[in-house]
Amino acid sequence: MTDQRELVQRILAGDKACFRALIEDYQRLVSHIVFRLIPSGPDQEDVCQEVFIKVYEHLDRFRFDAKLSTWIARIAYNTCLNFLEKKRLPIYADLADEDQEFEPVAGEDDRPDRVTESADTMHIVRAEIDRLPPVYKTVITLFHLEQMSYTEIGNIMKLPEGTVKSHLFRARRLLKQKLSATYQREEL
Repeated sequence: MTDQRELVQRILAGDKACFRALIEDYQRLVSHIVFRLIPSGPDQEDVCQEVFIKVYEHLDRFRFDAKLSTWIARIAYNTCLNFLEKKRLPIYADLADEDQEFEPVAGEDDRPDRVTESADTMHIVRAEIDRLPPVYKTVITLFHLEQMSYTEIGNIMKLPEGTVKSHLFRARRLLKQKLSATYQREEL
């Protein structure tokens, strides 16, 4: 369903199939955010479920001031922060250690060895992203994987656009430093 207003109205009217469709449409977005911020598997699943429960419970408050995806992503982000706060896990860990561009590796050659190397490289990069502080993981994930704008990320994280740009720059720089310190150029 492409019309967000109609989808929301039908869900509010009790159409369970429409809510199932909403979950299917936004589960990738929610899982990207949750899986980057929450460290363990069972907790990740619980938080994802909690996000969609909150979406359902508060859908009547959605005013179409922003995209539905932005609103759902904000709920996911805030739910993760609340979970981390309850577990007392550091949200801004390692920010004091920060002292260019991250681009996914895309090989032009489809030879099996190149495809394998590219997959290995993406695995390495994603593993290093997972080691970044949660704020940086979130910014990189939303910008590069979900292809959201600075404004949308700012709305989700309740940050000014300039701060989002700054976090993204620092996240890329920190990622580059970690990759350079751990791996030789030939390995990447």
